[in-house]
Amino acid sequence: MAKQKGIVKLEGTIGDITFFKSADGYLARENAPISAQRLATDPAFQRTRENNTEFGKAGKAGKLLRKAISTLLQNAKDSRVVSRLTQTMMKVVKADTTSVRGQRNAADGQVGFLKGFEFNNNANLGTTVSVNFTADMDRPSGKLQLNLPAFVPANKIVAPAGTTHFAIVSAGVELDFTNEIFVTQDSATPVLPLNNDEVPAITLNNNVTAASTHPLMVLAGIQFYQQVNGINYPLKNGAFNSLAIVQVQAA
Repeated sequence: MAKQKGIVKLEGTIGDITFFKSADGYLARENAPISAQRLATDPAFQRTRENNTEFGKAGKAGKLLRKAISTLLQNAKDSRVVSRLTQTMMKVVKADTTSVRGQRNAADGQVGFLKGFEFNNNANLGTTVSVNFTADMDRPSGKLQLNLPAFVPANKIVAPAGTTHFAIVSAGVELDFTNEIFVTQDSATPVLPLNNDEVPAITLNNNVTAASTHPLMVLAGIQFYQQVNGINYPLKNGAFNSLAIVQVQAA
């Protein structure tokens, strides 16, 4: 192990050398790479292999959800949504109480951890629209319903500068984590003016498989527009749009 000398003390890794501060001062050491074979077979790395396997399962589960809502997600997401969703899916996976460690999975986990997940942390739904979103989920019929009470847009919506119109959007989702299959239906209100006229109560219906044996969820969001000469243009490519999971129902 080498000791650092000089005025500038380094911390971090450059190439195969890691620089760090210890009780003995600033030191540097060469990183000893672990071979793939040793990582795959050495008993000392059993926990690492288990963690990697479950992390992979969480990543696949998150990818399935993103694919299921891709139409809405392309207009309402932040730059870290993939990693944030994977972290939440890890909570779902780790809550699996029936599988052995290393084989825990989203299908047997607790999908309730997904409730309230925001896909765009730059525009959280709860702070953008101060209206109570509720969901009715009828598993026998496969009908997933999003409900909003009547509200005045100018009073209840925090819209970015330049907004003239908006639309409330919804999705009903059925996720088969085991077979990596999904069923989704989207719906939306007409594009509405952002003014002081009261919008009547809203109900958006989405249908998935009747009597499904898989987790179900209802999403809600808002999309902003600027109307120019009668044409509604998405505001700033959807940077301020919100999308969140309102309700989740386990299988």
